Amino acid sequence: MFLCLASLLAALELALADRKYGLFTGGFGQSQAVDRLAERALFLVSYAAAMAMLVITVWWIIIRIFRSRESWPPLFFLTTIVGGAYILLLALTFQLHQYFSDTMSFALMANLGGGSLTDALLFASDEIVLAVVGLALGLSAYIYAYRFLSRRFPKSCDDPAWPACGRLAVAAFLLTLILAIAVPMISSDVKNSLNRTLAWGLFTTAANRLTDFDNDGYGWVSDMPDRHPFNSTRYPLAMDVPGNGIDEDGYGGDLELLPLPPQPPLTEIAGKRPHLILIVMESTRYDVIGKRINGKTVAPNLEAIARSGSLISPVLSHVGFTTASLKSLFSGSLQPASGSPSLFRELKASGYEISVFSGQPEGFGDIAETVGMRENADLFLDGEKLKHLRAFSNGAQGSILIDEKHLLDAFAEAYQVPAKWEKPQFLYFNFQSPHFPYYHKDMTLNLVDRPLPRSEISAANKEKLRETYWNAVAYADQRLGELVVKLKRDGVWDDSVVIITSDHGEDLFEDGFLGHGHNINIRQNGIFLVTNRPGVSANGAVGLSDLRAIILSLLKGEKPVIPANPVLMTVGDLDSPTQIGISEGTSDITSLRLDTGEACMVEQNHCAHADHLSGTFRHRVERLIRIWGSARWQNRAERKRD
Repeated sequence: MFLCLASLLAALELALADRKYGLFTGGFGQSQAVDRLAERALFLVSYAAAMAMLVITVWWIIIRIFRSRESWPPLFFLTTIVGGAYILLLALTFQLHQYFSDTMSFALMANLGGGSLTDALLFASDEIVLAVVGLALGLSAYIYAYRFLSRRFPKSCDDPAWPACGRLAVAAFLLTLILAIAVPMISSDVKNSLNRTLAWGLFTTAANRLTDFDNDGYGWVSDMPDRHPFNSTRYPLAMDVPGNGIDEDGYGGDLELLPLPPQPPLTEIAGKRPHLILIVMESTRYDVIGKRINGKTVAPNLEAIARSGSLISPVLSHVGFTTASLKSLFSGSLQPASGSPSLFRELKASGYEISVFSGQPEGFGDIAETVGMRENADLFLDGEKLKHLRAFSNGAQGSILIDEKHLLDAFAEAYQVPAKWEKPQFLYFNFQSPHFPYYHKDMTLNLVDRPLPRSEISAANKEKLRETYWNAVAYADQRLGELVVKLKRDGVWDDSVVIITSDHGEDLFEDGFLGHGHNINIRQNGIFLVTNRPGVSANGAVGLSDLRAIILSLLKGEKPVIPANPVLMTVGDLDSPTQIGISEGTSDITSLRLDTGEACMVEQNHCAHADHLSGTFRHRVERLIRIWGSARWQNRAERKRD
């Protein structure tokens, strides 16, 4: 019976995990799928051990509590408690409410306007069926367990029919502990996938805490095991104090600080103040300029602006995720604190009116709060406010996408009076169509006859996927062209600094990965800067955080001076990344995985363990570690001043 219970819970969890993370099938944002036979075998053994340990341990605890009573009630309680609690934790972990309530309410609103309840139900059929089937199965299992256990199990906890569950629990614990230590050394893909599961995650968290002898947050079972288990000042990702002769974080020896440029101070624009039109094209890669699909130009409007104005490509996104990228763009900092200087704060102080037309929720990841977007905007329309117009039914903040048409309609309505332009304006547009899954029903098919449906997105269909992606970029460019036409028709184009850029790039199964922000390379981190102002160029690497200074120079009528500083990139937070990288030229990228020690000269596709490097390769990695350590130290100092 308990094998059936555990099997049902495991099947439910693994199905949800594969749907959300693509553990076995891969997919968007999943860089470490368990897709080989040996990996799957190791995963299933480890997962089964963790599930067995959890179920048997809870079973043993309940038996001990109810030792003096009849045996079936504790078993029934076990079914109820373990099954119910596990399902509740799964619901919280996978945020199932976003699959059900919001999806169905949106579908009803969208379709009932046309008077069709049938269409509304069909629109949400997947989620409704999943909910009904899950509820029916749960009730059936509950009733069956009650009747079965009350009749069939022994009446005393001392009955020899009971297994020696205490010994079984210890055995399962030891097996899981051995696997938890061994798996990271065998396969990072399996380790990453196991960490997505509940029983394994609960166990490794507890085991790591128990083996964290110096209470520094790192034990034997952490992603980065503690090499100094009895020294609380030395552990992975510790802040390396420069010049003290100690290598606190274990990377590159004692930190030698390098001078890095500070975050630019708040700057006000005086005198003649041109309008600023800033357009961010979500997930659009650096190679959009010059890209052709089936003989057709992907972004003719973007290319036309670049020809008459300026182009810098590639520009490098520091993190490869939207939230951190937009914060860097607006603040000029790698990791700004809330309230830091930003374009929104300084242009508001300079007398600009500010309008936001965004196809995503700008509160997602505290973007708006950090850079002062909402508090300084005179008109604020984002994905959350326009939620009723979203292209997809999912109500999760990260999944809301508003078609650019709605943004341009709102802009046309707000700026239909010419007098609006008599005061300097700062307009921020965020075009979301190039975001995964790269197609929605209102999108024009400029480059393809049939877009690849979401259900068919896989490495096997990568060529069709790439065409679908570039078609989405072409659609955003089409809407950009419509915006340019209106700006020129209203006579404000020449009086405006127009900036078009992106937040990050996108891997399209070039290395077997789909998405962004999971590895440092030119496809995931490489973007572009196009402006209608000529004469903007760079001789070295340019990062997204450099754009604020470039924009302010253009608004002041000055030629931007872009210093030749290294561009730091991270996978994850600046203080606790899994991978770091730098670029000091137009194409060279050096990267280092802090969890596995793998270092790469990315442009040469050459990788080796950081402990076995020499010559130029070693020098590049050592410089990368120094720049990362210096940036962390500077960021810490700036936050203390704030």
